[in-house]
Amino acid sequence: MPRGRGSPVSNPKETNVEETTNSNKDNTRHSRSVYLLLGLLIVFLHGSWSVYRTQFGNLPLPLDAEQAGKRGFSEASALKHVEYLTGLGPHPVGSDSLDLAVQYVYAEAEKIKKTAHWDVDVQLELFHTDIGANRLSGGLFNGKTLLYADLKHVILRIVPKYLPEAEENLILVSSHIDTVSTTEGAGDCSSCVGVMLELARGVAQWAHGFKSGVLFLFNTGEEEGLDGAHSFITQHHWRNSVRFAVDLEAMGISGKSTLFQGTHQWALESFAAVAKYPSAQIATQDVFRSGAIKSATDFQIYQEVAGLPGLDFAYTDRTSVYHTKNDKMKLLKPGSLQHIGENMLAFLLHAAASPKFMKDAHQAKQESTEQKKAIFFDILGKYMIVYPQRLAIMFHNSIIFQSLLIWGTSLLMGGRHGLVSFGISCLSIILMLIFSICLPVVVAFALPHISPFPVSFVANPWLVIGLFGSPALLGAFIGQHIGFILLKRHIQQVYLKTKPGLTGNTIEYIVDLEAERWIFKSGFVQWLIVLILGTYLKVGASYIALIWLVSPAFAYGLMEATLSPARLPKQLKVVTLVLALAAPVVSSAGLVVRMVDVMAGSIVRADRNPGGLPDWLGNVVVAVGIAIVVSFTFVYLLSYVHISGAKRTLLSLLCTLFGLALVMVSSGIVPAFTEDIARSVNVVHVVDTTRMNDRNTEPSSYISLFSNTPGKLTKELTDLGGEEFSCGRNMTIDFVTFTMKYGCRSYKGSNTGWSKSEVPLLQVESDSASDDTRRTIVSVDTKSSTRWSLAINKQEIDDFTIQVDSENLVQLGDKSQLDGWHTVQFAGGKSSPTKFQLTLFWSSNATHASPKEAKVEDYPFLVKLRTDVNRVTPMVEKVLEKLPRWCTPFGKSTSPYTLAFLTALPVNV
Repeated sequence: MPRGRGSPVSNPKETNVEETTNSNKDNTRHSRSVYLLLGLLIVFLHGSWSVYRTQFGNLPLPLDAEQAGKRGFSEASALKHVEYLTGLGPHPVGSDSLDLAVQYVYAEAEKIKKTAHWDVDVQLELFHTDIGANRLSGGLFNGKTLLYADLKHVILRIVPKYLPEAEENLILVSSHIDTVSTTEGAGDCSSCVGVMLELARGVAQWAHGFKSGVLFLFNTGEEEGLDGAHSFITQHHWRNSVRFAVDLEAMGISGKSTLFQGTHQWALESFAAVAKYPSAQIATQDVFRSGAIKSATDFQIYQEVAGLPGLDFAYTDRTSVYHTKNDKMKLLKPGSLQHIGENMLAFLLHAAASPKFMKDAHQAKQESTEQKKAIFFDILGKYMIVYPQRLAIMFHNSIIFQSLLIWGTSLLMGGRHGLVSFGISCLSIILMLIFSICLPVVVAFALPHISPFPVSFVANPWLVIGLFGSPALLGAFIGQHIGFILLKRHIQQVYLKTKPGLTGNTIEYIVDLEAERWIFKSGFVQWLIVLILGTYLKVGASYIALIWLVSPAFAYGLMEATLSPARLPKQLKVVTLVLALAAPVVSSAGLVVRMVDVMAGSIVRADRNPGGLPDWLGNVVVAVGIAIVVSFTFVYLLSYVHISGAKRTLLSLLCTLFGLALVMVSSGIVPAFTEDIARSVNVVHVVDTTRMNDRNTEPSSYISLFSNTPGKLTKELTDLGGEEFSCGRNMTIDFVTFTMKYGCRSYKGSNTGWSKSEVPLLQVESDSASDDTRRTIVSVDTKSSTRWSLAINKQEIDDFTIQVDSENLVQLGDKSQLDGWHTVQFAGGKSSPTKFQLTLFWSSNATHASPKEAKVEDYPFLVKLRTDVNRVTPMVEKVLEKLPRWCTPFGKSTSPYTLAFLTALPVNV
C-alpha cells in the first residue's frame, strides 16, 4: 500500500518539528469524541440493516387478475392455487391427498389449454411413471440407491402452431407438487406450483411468437430423493427435446426467490437482462455446493443426469419452518409470488422468443461447463452483475499482483522498521480473529447450562446480536488493541532513535497516529489474503474480498497517503472511513445478514442423526460464523477507536447489550421457540423384530421420541407426564441408516394400532457358493408399505441386485458406501410393488462367522429394513396432543413416518 504520512524512516532534517509541535497542542480539539464514534457505529449497523431490507425485503406490490391482464402475472390468481393445495394438508407420495393435488393441477392445466391463444398449441399429459432406479454420484446421495414406482406428473407443453422445430427445442420449468408428511407445504413447494400455473396461463397467450417451446413439469417424488425429476428425464418421450432447465424450489417460505445456482454465463446474462427484480447470489451457490447445507434440488438431476444448462431458484426466508407444520399460508409475505412470477415471465418470454438463446443451449452440451462459469450477484435487488469467472480470475490476479508490488515497495522503502511494523499489524489481524472467536464460543458453550434450551435464539434470531455479536466485537477490539499497543512500543523506539528533536508529548501523539494507520492498513492485508485464497480455490464469492480490499485502499490512497517522507502523520479522516466502507456495505451487507439468518434458522434441523451432535455445537457454529463476519468487517472501523475516549463507552455498551440478551434468554422472557417457529420433535410408533430369534416371539413395540434440534427433551417430557417415557443415549435406534442416538421411549399402549400382518419379512430363499463366490438370494416382502429403506452391509457384501417381477431393477456394479453400508430407499404410489428379490454377492473377505462364535444378540447385521406406514396410532395421537405447541414434527426422505416396522437379517443367515 502507499506509504502513510510519517513513516518511521522519514528524514528528521526535513521534518518541520515546530509545525508538528504546534499541531500537537490542538490534539485535544481534533480528537474523536465518543458521540462521533458511536454515530459511526450506528450508521454502519443501520446502513447494513437498510441494505438487507432493501435487497431482500423490498417486494413488489401483488397484482390481482384484472391488474395483471390476460398476459401478465397475478399473485392473487397464483395464491388461489396455493390455498387449495395447502388446504389438502400434507400430501406426500402415496397419499390420497397427493392424488387430489395432482387432479387439481391437471384440471387447472386443462383450463389453460382451453383459454390459450388461437395460434398456440397446448398439449397436456398425466404421466404415470414406470418403476425406476436413481443413483446420483454425490452430495446427500453418496452410498444410496433411490427406487420409485407409480408416480404421477402433470406435464404441460406450450409451443407455437405451424413451427414444428419449436417442439424439439423446449425450455423446461419444473417444480414438485408433493410435500413431506409433516407439512401442508405452502412454501415447499405449493407456492412454486401456484407460480407455475399462473406462468403457464400467461405464456399460453404469448407463445405464438416463440421460436422455442416451454414445458411445465409438475412432478411428484421430489421429497423422496428427486425421484420425480429423474423419472421424467429418463422415461418421458419429450425428455430429449429439453434444452434448458429452470427449477423452482423453497428452503423456507416467501420473501424473494433468489437465483442461487446457474451453469452458464449466457443463461445468467439472459436472466439479468430482463428480470424486473433481480435477486441472485453466487455465494449461496458456493455454500450449497460445498455440502455445508444438507439439501438437494431437482436441478441436480437436470445437471448430473441430463447434462442440461439451467437456473435454480429458491425461497430462503424463514428457513426455520422448512419441512415443519409451520410451512403454511399465513407466513407467505405479500409480493413474494409476484416477485418470482414477474421475473420468470419476463425471462421465459425473452428466452423462448430468442433464436440465439436456444443456439447457446445447443452448444452448451459440447462445451465445458467449467469454461462457461460466471460470477453473478445483485446490487440492492435492482441490478444484477454477471461476468465470466475467467475474467474474474484475471482481474483478481492483477489486483493481487499490484497489491503485493505496492506492499513490497513500501516495505522495501521502510526498511527493517517498516517490516517489523508490518509484521505486528499482521499479528493484530490474527489476535483480532482469535479473540473475536474465543469470547462468543465461550458463550456458546455456556448457553446450554444457563438456558432452558441449548439453542435459544431460533424464534428470535436478533438475539444473536447480543449473545454472540457483542462478545465477538469486544473480542475483535481487544485483539486489535493488543496489536495497537505492540505497534506503539515499536514505533516509539524508532522515533526516539530517528527523531531526537521531538518532545516526549509530541512523540507519543505521533506514535499513536502512526500505529492507527498501520492498524487501518492491516485490513488491506486481511482481505488480500482472503482474495488470494478465494481466487486460488475458484470461490465465486471472492468478489466480496475484492471490494473490501480495493474500496478502502482507494479511499486511503485518495485521502491519506502521500509519497513524501517529509511530513509526520496526521489523524485519519472520518471521510476516509465513510468512503472506504460505502461500496463494501452496499455490495455485501445484505448477503451477510441473510447468511447469518439462514444459519440460525437451520439449527431447527441441524442434528441429522438425533443426539449425534453435542448440545453446544449449533451455538458454536453460529457464534464462529458471526465472529468471523465481525472480525473481517469491523477491522477498519475499530481502528478509529484506539486513540479516542470511546474505549470505555464501547466496553460498557457491548457488555450491557450482552447482559440484556443473556437475561432474556436465561429467564425465558423471550421464548426459544414459538407456535410459528417450533422445535423439531418426531413421534414414531416402532415395531421392532430385529432381535427376534423365533418368528413366533412377540415383536418389541414402543413409542419413540426424538428431535433434530440439538438438546435433550427435558421440557417436552414435562408436558408428557404420565406417559412413562424414559430418555437417554441407551435408546439408540437405527432407522436404516438414519440413527437416533439420543431419544425417549415408552412402552405404554404400544400394542394397539398395528397388526402382525404388517411386519415386513426378510427370508433367505437360497444360499450357495461356487468358484469361491458365495451368493445369497433374499426375498423382501414390505407388506402394505410402499415407502421403505433397506441397508446392505458392504463389509460383507461386494455387490447386489434387486429384481421386481423378474425385472432387474438394480444391476451389478457402481455401489458406493457410507459408513460401511449401502442404502436403498423406495417411495411409490399405492400401486407400487411390495415384493422384491435381493441377490447378495459376498465379499471374499467376509467374516462367515459360525453361530457358535458369538451370542445371537451380538451378531452384526447383513441386511436391515425399515418400512413406513403413514398412520397415527392411538398412543401416538395421545402423545402428539400432549406435546407443547412449540413442537413440530420434521420431515425428510430418510425419516420414518409415524408408524415404522424394523427387521433385519444377521450375517450368519
